[in-house]
Amino acid sequence: MPRNPHAIFATVTASTLLLGGFAATAAQAAPAKAESLYAPSALVLTVARGEDPLTATVERAVTLTCAPTAEGTHPTPAAACKELAEVRGKFAELTAGPSNRTCTRQWDPVVVTAHGVWQGKPVQFSTTYGNACEMAGNMNDNAVFAF
Repeated sequence: MPRNPHAIFATVTASTLLLGGFAATAAQAAPAKAESLYAPSALVLTVARGEDPLTATVERAVTLTCAPTAEGTHPTPAAACKELAEVRGKFAELTAGPSNRTCTRQWDPVVVTAHGVWQGKPVQFSTTYGNACEMAGNMNDNAVFAF
């Protein structure tokens, strides 16, 4: 019986792909091992110019990781993480108090955003202020967006 080198190559290639597919599927199906007892808390915080968070020009951005330790490019990660823990990661509550600052009525919109994960749950927050003074007053000089 004559051997067809193309048929042999096709059989070997198909077998390799089939076995490789099983190995990849088995690797993907393996359960993930827990690396930490803490739920992840990793955020990207931005301050941008403009009215719409999708089109505003980002002026400043930092990273903030709170579990298991406070770290990131944020200038005061421990203070920011403490404030977020006090409001249970609800960014809207950071602005709950009355402003103690007098600002002009100039319209120069500033958008602050937070994207990432807080204690294992997805976070997407943005709010727009009339100007930087209004933002600082509504934030009551908290550490989260002070960068």
